[in-house]
Amino acid sequence: MHAAIWIIFFITFPVFIMYLCRKVELLDKIGAVVLCYAAGIIVGNLGLFPKNILSVQNTMTSASIALALPLLFFSINLKRWSRLAGKSLVSFFTAIAAVLVSATTAMLIFKSKAPETWKISGMLIGCYTGGTPNLASIGTALQVDPSQYVAVHASDVFVGAFFLLLVITVLPKLLGLFLPPFSLSGNEDTETMNESGFETHFDGFSKQHILPLAGALLLAFLCVAIGVGLSEIVPKDISMVVAILTITTMGAGASFITKIRSIEYTFQLGYYVILIFSLVVSSMADVSRLIDTAPVMIAYVSVAVFLAALVHALLSFLFRIDRDTHIIVSIALVLSPPFVPMVAASLKNKDIVATGIFIGILGWVIGNYLGISYAYLLKSFFF
Repeated sequence: MHAAIWIIFFITFPVFIMYLCRKVELLDKIGAVVLCYAAGIIVGNLGLFPKNILSVQNTMTSASIALALPLLFFSINLKRWSRLAGKSLVSFFTAIAAVLVSATTAMLIFKSKAPETWKISGMLIGCYTGGTPNLASIGTALQVDPSQYVAVHASDVFVGAFFLLLVITVLPKLLGLFLPPFSLSGNEDTETMNESGFETHFDGFSKQHILPLAGALLLAFLCVAIGVGLSEIVPKDISMVVAILTITTMGAGASFITKIRSIEYTFQLGYYVILIFSLVVSSMADVSRLIDTAPVMIAYVSVAVFLAALVHALLSFLFRIDRDTHIIVSIALVLSPPFVPMVAASLKNKDIVATGIFIGILGWVIGNYLGISYAYLLKSFFF
């Protein structure tokens, strides 16, 4: 099959997946990202690709993650940061410290067992402060091998599902033994927030939505063009890093403009582009290499997640962070804001929804900066 046919496939198949997720509840629970990863791995290992497809795949992975970042950031309200106060903000910083400790420890444990562990820890730091978009953008910036990237993401999905199960079952009772109960006095920001902004289903096909979205898309292309332009005037080994961080900064900066932030469905459009990235990058993964690295990577990610959870719990105990705030901050960072309402419901505490989502957004924005900079710090000290 000609490369052009595969380009069309990479662009249109995620639309089909999003449609199926909307119609079939089970598929929606599995998640469109996971389904695209699975489809990409299957298609990429059937031997159907033409010889010249690799350059197309490389271009599409870089372009898609670069375009997704500003679209995802346009809809966030960074002004709400100023209302994060008290225990929630303390819990955020202790959680970040816990992630840095666990990522560093995991790197030291698995340094001789996996290649370029400084990159893996950088990706995990970004992921556990901002979720999959940060994982993808840091992997792109650090030029991580596609098979390695897919192994990290697949392991994160597996371990993250187990972590979520613990959070909604036994963890609240366990943490309740040594963390104080929730109190509004220590969590000033209790305004209800509409979490529909994180809804991934797209309903923006009407004329009133299409035109503003087209403008947002043009603005996203402008952010990408400026990022790429700046990357051309710096040394080649840091060009991708400069591009990603420039695009992140411009996308976050544009969100301060009310007219841009009020455009509906920019998040969903960015999510769709993330699905394209997921499909393309997984289609580049060699299954034989994936199987070889899977056990080590699952162990690596498990150490990073559960050591971070342990350190965060100890710090919450020292700083007297209440149980519900501790849990919602952990979920917002490790699993991202869309999981916040579900966990808040399991805790029967609607007052922590806004705090969780705000914290998740804060981590989402700083994730790229933190993950990339810390990865290079690890490299300078240990490699």
